[in-house]
Amino acid sequence: MKKLPVTLAVAAVLLGATLSLPVAADKGGVGSARLQLVEATIQELQKALQTKLVTSEQLVEMYHARMAAYEDSGPHINAYIHVNANADFDAVHVDSRRHPGAVNGPLYGIPILLKDNIDTADMPTTAGSVALAGSIPPDDAFIVRKLREAGAIVLGKATLTEYANFLAIGMPTGYSSLGGFGFNPYDPRVDPRPTPPFNDGRPVLQTGGSSSGAGIGVNANLTPIAIGTETSGSILSPANANGIVGIKPTLGLVSRDGIIPITADQDTAGPLTRTVTDAAILLGVIAGYDPDDAATAACLLPGHCFSDYTQFLNHRALRGARIAVYSPPTPLVANRQAIIDNAVAVLKAQGASVRTLAVSDIPLQPGSCVAYPLPAIPPPPAVRCSSVLLYGFKRDLNAYLAGTPGAPNHTLAQIVAFNSTFVPAMKYGQAIAEAAAQVNISPGSPDTLRYLDDRAYDLVVSRDALNAIYDGPDGMPGTADDTDAILALGNNFAAAPAKAGFPSVTVPGGFIIADAALGDPPINGPFPQTVTFSGPAFSEPRLIGLAYAFEQVTRYRVPPSSTPPLPSDSVGRR
Repeated sequence: MKKLPVTLAVAAVLLGATLSLPVAADKGGVGSARLQLVEATIQELQKALQTKLVTSEQLVEMYHARMAAYEDSGPHINAYIHVNANADFDAVHVDSRRHPGAVNGPLYGIPILLKDNIDTADMPTTAGSVALAGSIPPDDAFIVRKLREAGAIVLGKATLTEYANFLAIGMPTGYSSLGGFGFNPYDPRVDPRPTPPFNDGRPVLQTGGSSSGAGIGVNANLTPIAIGTETSGSILSPANANGIVGIKPTLGLVSRDGIIPITADQDTAGPLTRTVTDAAILLGVIAGYDPDDAATAACLLPGHCFSDYTQFLNHRALRGARIAVYSPPTPLVANRQAIIDNAVAVLKAQGASVRTLAVSDIPLQPGSCVAYPLPAIPPPPAVRCSSVLLYGFKRDLNAYLAGTPGAPNHTLAQIVAFNSTFVPAMKYGQAIAEAAAQVNISPGSPDTLRYLDDRAYDLVVSRDALNAIYDGPDGMPGTADDTDAILALGNNFAAAPAKAGFPSVTVPGGFIIADAALGDPPINGPFPQTVTFSGPAFSEPRLIGLAYAFEQVTRYRVPPSSTPPLPSDSVGRR
């Protein structure tokens, strides 16, 4: 077996994990083959399928066995809110179309998990809401159609923070009124602290959100790959909490058709996987022009969108790269700063030039307004709140519901009214939804004018400020002084790229020992952290290369010990 990097070996010992690295087909003698499902990559699964070591139907059954062991019993991590009853049938259909010599795409026969705000015509799409329980969309989301055309098999829908964490103030990540709490496989316990707010049943180790179940499912090997969505940090956050890879694409790279929204100004779907290679494969399948989503018209321009991002996987991508390190307004605590310091050392050792940004280089990003009437814009502008999400939530959710006749409620106002009388009462209330329902989205209204002003300001402090960094001192993109990417910890630098519509790729960056003196909860054992590379619009090729090079030299990903391999996970022949 290939010798493990020291960092990975140490992390494995700390976690008490039994590393069972997947073995691809034909690594032994003539005709020999073996597959270990835990941590298996798309390429390894494809090799097993193409050599008839397994069928897609068997793969689905193997993942169902893991669900039974770790969802229905065991740690009850709650990654799935709905299991696709047709997954076996879909797998049989895919198997029947696999012919010798046929050229199939990389996702052909590969299972996948979807966040439960992405439309599937054969399953409910609820955003975790009791007000949308049983809501069946009229058709698949555009990206789901692309996945199914590519031969992917939808295992089910993932739990999430309700309405992508735009319902209530103070709601923990990974909770919804319909799905309950999800739990992080690295420590799948209820928080043991007896005092509020910790004694409400929440997990002791956050799951990240709002794409929490997608991250949990990938981390626990209940699915090989998943799709999450992000408005501001909702892919990066669960990737960080679960020690996996996440890509938040440029707005317009991936269609938003058929996805329950917060706001079209910032929403996008993207991959959650265990390796950068798998994320690149998945991104290539879902990216592209959709005539029903005007933002994707950018994909018609050369060099913006690709059907194959694996061509940009380059283990030497860090050589000569110019990286700027984000300085948060509040300095990182010691055990988090150590992750960034280590990442910087890795970048320099691989030939990148690294500089640290000043805090003033990126203006403070206004938080979202969560009350109505909208508060006045106070001086200085930096302390204003932005109405973009509040306004967009009403505008875009109402538009989505208008196109979903099977939904039990058809406007945000109806959802708020339903929730107000539902028993039991909403665990964390619905203050944000109540505020959004009151916003006047009529053309020319004061709220509309405020929204337009806030959106323009958001772009100044995000897109314009970031482009000034990426374009370098000469202010010209595409020249030798450009900055390739900004490096940050996990989702600490999510807001500015999200508002700008710019991409980010996060990759495992190591493990942290909880320290109560630094504010950490009483977590059992180390927990993961990622590092994130963010870049200008449509810089996914460069970011994927940088993340891949970092991943290949560090290999910090370690599976959690609470969801170990089952006897049914291993398939082999001689």
